[in-house]
Amino acid sequence: MNDLKPLALVTGASSGIGFELAKQLGERGYDLIVNAENDTRLRQAAQDIRAETGASVEPVRADLRHYDQAEELWTAVTATGRPLDVAVLNAGVGQGGPFAETDLEDELEIVDLNVRSTVHLAKRVVREMVSRGRGRILVTSSIASTMPGTFQAVYNASKSFVQSFTQALRSELKDTGVTLTALMPGPTETEFFHRADMDDTQVGRQEKDDPAEVAREGLDALFEGKDKVVAGSAMTKAQGMAAKVVPDKLKAEAHRRMAEPGSGEDRPIGREG
Repeated sequence: MNDLKPLALVTGASSGIGFELAKQLGERGYDLIVNAENDTRLRQAAQDIRAETGASVEPVRADLRHYDQAEELWTAVTATGRPLDVAVLNAGVGQGGPFAETDLEDELEIVDLNVRSTVHLAKRVVREMVSRGRGRILVTSSIASTMPGTFQAVYNASKSFVQSFTQALRSELKDTGVTLTALMPGPTETEFFHRADMDDTQVGRQEKDDPAEVAREGLDALFEGKDKVVAGSAMTKAQGMAAKVVPDKLKAEAHRRMAEPGSGEDRPIGREG
């Protein structure tokens, strides 16, 4: 790696928003350590980012649901001997369906990846950055953090935790030179809904936001020192504004219409209005 460049870490970087965040950081002059669970896809992503940006990219395969593997990722960061200027804690997973019927193992994986690994890596990153008096952290939250997730109960709750956690740390660290920014996408054109078994839902079938645009808005907010950003289309931003005033009961019912299994069948593909 070129030690004259700043260094960034991006988790969940093999596809979707995470891949775009890593690529755009490379375009902004950063060397990269990128992480994902699937080694083949991660190495391909790293190769693509190198080819497109000329950045130095080190792929580190680790399943962050497991404590030891999260530690291995952090060991790889410290082994560079270089300060970490930007950390993007983006790895996450979801699961749709009625809570009474979904697998407990799937739900606990959401907690382990979205919540536990975020806290774990934030602990390592924050201590390192605070000791130097500088650094930027971007945490991928979601517009889902603002509403009860009917038929995505554990996922939305996990993002509510991440949102609150990020804003609390931002306040704690306001005089340290370290900033935290929450990136809050809406439905985005990634593999998320397919992996979450939500292809037959309204939200699974509707038109979605561009991950490249979401990533750009997230990084702009990060480097501007903002506390959070609802990123994506005008519709997503409007949903973010509405979530501030609509009662939870109504938000839960609206989420039901979007996420209930079968809600997308026999409906035209388009953006939910």
